[in-house]
Amino acid sequence: MKNYRKELWFNTNKRREYINITKEVEIAINESKIKEGLVLINTMHITSSVFINDDERGLLQDFENFLEKLVPEKPYSQYQHNGYEDNADAHIKRQLMGREVVCAVTEGKLDFGPWEQIFYGEFDGKRNKRVLIKIIGE
Repeated sequence: MKNYRKELWFNTNKRREYINITKEVEIAINESKIKEGLVLINTMHITSSVFINDDERGLLQDFENFLEKLVPEKPYSQYQHNGYEDNADAHIKRQLMGREVVCAVTEGKLDFGPWEQIFYGEFDGKRNKRVLIKIIGE
């Protein structure tokens, strides 16, 4: 069995952003030369997320509205965690959106439905963060 590892780095301009990383994952699959297997994509930070959904601007704004309504950033004083940092909401948002996705690789391509895309969700941005891509298979 072969394996391949690659990191993607992000430093967003805003505290919260949603970035489609499907192309970067497809590039990594091509680089790996693995035709049949699995690809794990996970964030390596506790205030960001990786998830699969449709790349539709309204839907991404709906995620933002939902998360902010459910777990508002402010007032910072509402969270026990906030003291040294002001990012308790980002930790909780990550729990809701998920840490990683695992996808099938078939004939050297993501084995996806018609609208599925992979996203990096940033909830406490403006600093360097990593996403791991790990591919295993033949």
